[in-house]
Amino acid sequence: MLKSFKEVQEQEAAFDTRDRGIRMVALNRIVGSVARYHDFDERFRIRSHLPAERLKKIKSKMREGKTLPPVKLYQIKNEYYALDGNHRIAAANELSYGEIQARILEFIPSKGSRENLLYREKAQFDDRTQLPYSIELTDFGQYEHLIEQISRHQDYLEKNAAAPVAFQKAAKDWYETIYEPLIAIIKNGDLIRHFPARTLADLYTFISAHQWERKDHGLRYGIGISQLVSKNMEDFRKKMTKLKETEYPEMLREITAFVLINASAKKEVRLVDKLINLEEVKEVHSVHGSVDIIAKVVLKRDLVSSDAETIGDFIHNKVRQLSGVISTQTLIPGYSKIKNTDEN
Repeated sequence: MLKSFKEVQEQEAAFDTRDRGIRMVALNRIVGSVARYHDFDERFRIRSHLPAERLKKIKSKMREGKTLPPVKLYQIKNEYYALDGNHRIAAANELSYGEIQARILEFIPSKGSRENLLYREKAQFDDRTQLPYSIELTDFGQYEHLIEQISRHQDYLEKNAAAPVAFQKAAKDWYETIYEPLIAIIKNGDLIRHFPARTLADLYTFISAHQWERKDHGLRYGIGISQLVSKNMEDFRKKMTKLKETEYPEMLREITAFVLINASAKKEVRLVDKLINLEEVKEVHSVHGSVDIIAKVVLKRDLVSSDAETIGDFIHNKVRQLSGVISTQTLIPGYSKIKNTDEN
């Protein structure tokens, strides 16, 4: 059975409203009905004992591509409840539509839970920016940083255009030319795996605030950040607008190390072959002396992991798992010079 809007409204004490206008809504987000939650199951299929003629007519119109009016939905947090258009929603589900056009009236929860307080901050941000995208933050007061960024970007756009620029227009440009590129860089660097309770938007806010607002020194993963993200927000925007997404810089740093290996006498040659097949191994040498094999490896790490952690993982999970390895020692260059051997 579908959720009852009135029951959820009482649970959340959601009585303040905001008109969200007409938007496309994912069908899997429509979880209940205002008055007809008994007539449809949890997948919004009409109950078998109810007449299906109206549903068939609506499905026929949808198949013919006829324009139907938007359904009317009530929203509480990230869930929606049908006020009008239950049959249109059911038909869209049966036809495997992904979303449906809806006029939305949102009810804002007033209970003082952490989740609700964050949601109210998000609702105020959404009201101010009118962005058609969702930005999910998990800490209080962080939406204000984004509002400040958009305000500064609005001033920049107005200065360049020598004309007023609406805040909502500046917000859209900020999202597309500043927020999305930095999110893509963070995603490509896989930083989020180090922060399982956080969102990409959290990392964006933290990094951008330190780069463009606080300019703190000694930021834990700030080493190398300035090479990728300009200290000035508008400089970063200019740089990114010249690049395709596939050309965005990676939040990765290369580490070169030399692994000294003691090997079993009869397995040395085979071990050399196995080592050179590892992607990270660039050179392997069988040598005479106190060690048997020297391997040069080039590893990539993100800006959160340490060199020692990255090298340790590689040695433990790849090198020491090879048959014939007795012991290893790792050397990390402190200062290097490489002779250019090109003829030219």
